[in-house]
Amino acid sequence: MHPHTQLIHLGRETATAAHAVSPPLVRTSTTVFATYGAYKQAQRNQVFDAPRYGRSGTSTTFELQRAMAALAGTESCIATSCGLSAITAVLAAHAGPGRHILLSSGVYGPTRVFCDKELAPTGTQVEFFPHGADIAPLIRDHTSLVFIETPASLTMEMLDVRAVCAAAHARGVPVACDSTWGTPLFFDAHRLGIDLSLHAATKFINGHSDLMLGLVTGSADALAALRAHCDRSGTHAAPDACWLALRGLRTLAVRLERHQASALVVANWLARHPAVRRVLFPALPSDPGHALWHSQFTGAAGPFTIELAPCTEEAFTRFIDGLSLFSLGTSWGGFESLVMPAVPHHLRALAAPADAPRLVRLHVGLEDPQDLCNDLAAAMGGL
Repeated sequence: MHPHTQLIHLGRETATAAHAVSPPLVRTSTTVFATYGAYKQAQRNQVFDAPRYGRSGTSTTFELQRAMAALAGTESCIATSCGLSAITAVLAAHAGPGRHILLSSGVYGPTRVFCDKELAPTGTQVEFFPHGADIAPLIRDHTSLVFIETPASLTMEMLDVRAVCAAAHARGVPVACDSTWGTPLFFDAHRLGIDLSLHAATKFINGHSDLMLGLVTGSADALAALRAHCDRSGTHAAPDACWLALRGLRTLAVRLERHQASALVVANWLARHPAVRRVLFPALPSDPGHALWHSQFTGAAGPFTIELAPCTEEAFTRFIDGLSLFSLGTSWGGFESLVMPAVPHHLRALAAPADAPRLVRLHVGLEDPQDLCNDLAAAMGGL
């Protein structure tokens, strides 16, 4: 079936018994079994699609996991408590003294913080590489994982996913990718060679800015270490969040189409504005990463980053505070438009020099795009 059809019909197996269109929300801490044999079988089961204990999921959890795996074109999925927990669980499952993990330099800020503050001090060798680098010479005999994010979290830089996967797989190293920006509809991660595809379902997949959830898809073998880590650490999602994500999943295709159309209108308008030096959005033909984006993605709903001309802190503050339709917030992927200074985590406590370029990340929501352009125009009047 076409993915748009799958979005409507996947994850509804348990709805029939309830005589409902949507599957019921099942909450429980304790799973009960009819026989001792069934209990023993459940404890031996290494697949996260059958009940064992409330922590590892209910039928609601399994509905979402099966739906997401099918959308991603793979066999399995694990739901975690948030996007960051999916990231840290994948990294921790492949970390340890004497192991080496390679990461693209533009990963989500908290990903870098976790590596620097949690993994490196306990013996994992962590190494970051530029987005355009050939990683083959960087892979060592003890490299346990290559972790990438495309495009880069703030700078929107693209990388050659096929080349990264080919180099890693030639040495028997799995590749994990934060695929939140593309979602399974715009970015076919596993077809490109990625072993573990991670999503902050908090964002586009849910689409309503009212839950925290992470999802990781891949083959059963690729997810084996992650499953074991989640069992040990309790890094699981609540069924309430899974039920809300299933609700959001139904409208993912139509929302992405609207986000994309509006983002292109706003990005092209900004590219012509005198106060904007650059628009960092790989879906634009003028972007340096456009060719790679076109070869690896089928769409781009955003978010994207703009570089403003240098200005004083006071003028920049007036611009941010002058926006009325763009709320100031650090997330994206919901129905509402958001703005955020695109400053890496390790630099946020420092004052920017007066002549420094100002990077701003925008998430274009579901409002009318002309209204959003008008809002930006009014706020940019003092720049």
